[in-house]
Amino acid sequence: MFFHFILLVVSLMGFLRSFHVSSCDPNCTNKPEFTPTSLVVKYGDPTSASCSVCQHACLGNGTIYNVESPVGNSTKNGTTISWTVDRLTEWKTSPMCYYTSNTGYQCCSTLTVTVYQPPDSVSISFVNHTGPMSEGHQYTLQCTVKDVAPVEKLVVTFYRGQTALGQPQSNNNIEKKPVTESFSLNITLSKDDDGVQFWCEAKLELGPDGPQRPPVVTSENITATVYYKPQLEGSYLLPINVTEGDPVQLNCSAVGNPSPSYNWTLPLVAKERSSLRIGSALSIDSVTSEDEGQYTCSVSNDVGTVTVMFDVHVQGLKSTSTTLPPTTTTSTTTTTTTTTTTSTTTTTQTTTVPNCSTSSILLHRSMCFVLLFSALF
Repeated sequence: MFFHFILLVVSLMGFLRSFHVSSCDPNCTNKPEFTPTSLVVKYGDPTSASCSVCQHACLGNGTIYNVESPVGNSTKNGTTISWTVDRLTEWKTSPMCYYTSNTGYQCCSTLTVTVYQPPDSVSISFVNHTGPMSEGHQYTLQCTVKDVAPVEKLVVTFYRGQTALGQPQSNNNIEKKPVTESFSLNITLSKDDDGVQFWCEAKLELGPDGPQRPPVVTSENITATVYYKPQLEGSYLLPINVTEGDPVQLNCSAVGNPSPSYNWTLPLVAKERSSLRIGSALSIDSVTSEDEGQYTCSVSNDVGTVTVMFDVHVQGLKSTSTTLPPTTTTSTTTTTTTTTTTSTTTTTQTTTVPNCSTSSILLHRSMCFVLLFSALF
């Protein structure tokens, strides 16, 4: 009978201690102190802390003190209690260090323990869309983080290449166990996003008590294919003046996705030329007056069409003439006078001899020589 009474008293004391611990005063002036003041532990790892029950003489006869926790072991060394766990597998645990005076007053401190688990995986996708996208349309990127804890410490960042786009936050601030959560970001695509890679990163921001390098898991990259209508490259000066005989090239190059096709509309006469080279540029090696007129280039793909017109003016060659100075030929006549004198009569005989020096014909020179000889003798 006495033995049963002792068991009842012990059980009652245990109940009262539990009751006192659950109703302790956390604001007492001489409260127990944990070292460190908080713990960040990876799920499944070992951990430990120590508690100094009081800084002054707070322990009298009948004072009870200990560390209360559903996991781990407590070892007392004077007023210092060591709490150790070989493998922490509880997601919610808050060890309490307390003392209860012989009057029933209880003072306590609680150790904050954060148990974390990096994500098992991180993935990214466009919501409700596959295949090519269109310029100027809005799409939703979704980053799914699987089995991470605690989600309230999770920071998700979306990236375009190496440029951060945004960091949506989780609204779940209660759950301590691993959860899978998706984060979304709306973006409007432009032609510059064609071929760009998007990805996301999940990081646990655990503060100064956490690991020096926060746990980070990244997704795979997804490449955006953006369709956009053709856009002309370069500038166009109108009209185009070209001299007849010179070459000319009309450039209609454009970029677009899908790749654009080119269609040229030519002046009526120019259509019949076989020397035209047509593609993104139209080339004529030697321009004639028949090539003058309006040339229209239409660039098209599945998204749209853009058109440019070239007004070609052909200028004719300037005519040039050379005036030669007049040529003058001068002929000279030499007159030779021979005088014969007698005693009664005076006779004067005059003979005209052609200028042999100006004649270039051999026969003519011979005749001149005969006449000269007869005149002298």
